Amino acid sequence: MKKKYIYLLMIPGLLFLVVFMLVPIIMTMGTTFFQKGSFTFDGYVHFLKDQYFLNILFTTMQVSFITTLTCIVIGFPVAYYISRQSVRKKGALLALSIFPLLTSSVVRSFSWIIILGKNGLLNSSLIKLGLISQPLEILYTPTAMMIGLIHLFLPLIIISLVGVMENIDADLVKAAESLGASRLTVFRKIIFPLSIPGLILGSILVFVGSMTAYTTPSVLGGKKRVISTFLYQNAITLNDWYSASVVATIMIVITLIVIGFMTKISNKLSVKG
Repeated sequence: MKKKYIYLLMIPGLLFLVVFMLVPIIMTMGTTFFQKGSFTFDGYVHFLKDQYFLNILFTTMQVSFITTLTCIVIGFPVAYYISRQSVRKKGALLALSIFPLLTSSVVRSFSWIIILGKNGLLNSSLIKLGLISQPLEILYTPTAMMIGLIHLFLPLIIISLVGVMENIDADLVKAAESLGASRLTVFRKIIFPLSIPGLILGSILVFVGSMTAYTTPSVLGGKKRVISTFLYQNAITLNDWYSASVVATIMIVITLIVIGFMTKISNKLSVKG
């Protein structure tokens, strides 16, 4: 089959994305620039001057950034270990890594309530061990949100990294070690640079997922708002669809900026870049 005909196979998927994703997004964003029939930026000016919204935006970015960084720190060594195993063992370990994705995010969030609550498993264990005298205030805080989001998105970064790391030639590592390179040097000069594409992809998935997630912040955050729960509050509770559209547009713009920024970093750090 000629190349030009192969591209025709993309048409159904592209049409689906355009009709059901791109067009609704453009229509949602377009309505935010018109009020009472005139073009205006007042909706954005109002939100960007509102300290309450800015605090919500800061909390969202803080939670997303720390969640992404923690997933990288935990996921990188796990992914490297999995990538060095035999095919059978690798498959079993990947299945265990992916297993949390097979459980509903609602179920996982409520399980963390049982663990992190004042009378939950964590506080009860720490009190019995004599490590604390009063229950820790973890539930319904940004910390609880981050714990739930890490549990939710850690498999994504592990899968992204394993896919890249398993293609790193083991002979490169052996050659570097035979020439006297320490393990730290091997990691810094070989493993990390070659893992950057998977690291950037995983980081984008985790950051964007953390910023736009609703269920986990809603269940574990309590009254602590992030941008997704604030959007839901405006749309469903207050029935203010204009404000909800403005918030959604701000969320989309921030997402695109983050993706562009991380892609630029990837191009600069990548060995091929």
